[in-house]
Amino acid sequence: MASFAALGLIILLEFINLSAANKDTCELYAAVGQSLTLPLNYRLENLHVLRWTHNNSIIFYREKGKVSIGKPADVSATGSLLLKTLQSSSAGVYVANVLNPNGTLAVSWTGRLCMMDKVSKPQLTYRCDFKSSAVNLNCYVDKPQGLVFSWTLDEKTLTSETRQTLSISLAQLKGERDFSCSAANKVSTQKSDTVRPTCKSPSPSPPPLLCFTSKTVLAAVAGGAGLILLLITIIIILCCCYRCKKNQMRLKDTGGLRMLSLSKREPESISPDYETMHPSEDSPPVSPEPLPRTCYESVSEPEAQTESMPPPHLSTAAEGQQPSPVPKPRTKSPQAPNI
Repeated sequence: MASFAALGLIILLEFINLSAANKDTCELYAAVGQSLTLPLNYRLENLHVLRWTHNNSIIFYREKGKVSIGKPADVSATGSLLLKTLQSSSAGVYVANVLNPNGTLAVSWTGRLCMMDKVSKPQLTYRCDFKSSAVNLNCYVDKPQGLVFSWTLDEKTLTSETRQTLSISLAQLKGERDFSCSAANKVSTQKSDTVRPTCKSPSPSPPPLLCFTSKTVLAAVAGGAGLILLLITIIIILCCCYRCKKNQMRLKDTGGLRMLSLSKREPESISPDYETMHPSEDSPPVSPEPLPRTCYESVSEPEAQTESMPPPHLSTAAEGQQPSPVPKPRTKSPQAPNI
């Protein structure tokens, strides 16, 4: 009967402790893969009842020296709980209750465990700013939210500097000065490599030849480039037009030469016979050549006329033809006298 009363009292206390723990923030922090001991620090006896719960689930129970849930090695002699190789699921509320043999509560402990990521190693970079005569240092990490930064100058911690960036005047960099930074959260701390900034003032630049601003120079260059592009475009268009006109004139000249050659070849190709037989409209009418006269009276008269008269002028068409044969005159046979 006493054990049932003790069990009911334990459940009631766990409910009260759990309600209080839900209102509070995390008391314990750990990273994934770490080990953690939940402290109870109570002198236990074999007659005591010890019970550990995680989010209302019993993870360890021992009564009269006998462990029924969990392992004996999970709890120390003082009742502290050892958690090994923590995972993200290990976060939550842990409650420990110790009961006396008569069922009264001897001691109770409640705590909330929060899991966090380990801090990555920071990278220290710097940049020389000669305008403000200072060097700016930056302690870079992947996730800087919730981290605490610290700075070290020549192995001495700068207690007043807790930000992610640090600014040091160039006058403080005389000689060799070593800087390092550290980033820490509730579960881990990482330190960067040591950096020795070197800032050499640049040589003074020569005075500008022209008192023009960079914007003015850029505008002038852009305008000149646009003007050159416009001139190139106009030249290309004019060249295209000139080439087109030249091609057209060449075609016209070629057509005129062809017509001229054809007109020269036409009269040569026509034979005189064709011109005589088929006179054109523009050519004057050809007068008919007189045919050779034939004499039928006597033989001697035509011969004499033939010898005395110059040869008749024959046309070009008549020269190419054979002369028609002259008919011979009939000779009168002598008539016999009538007897």
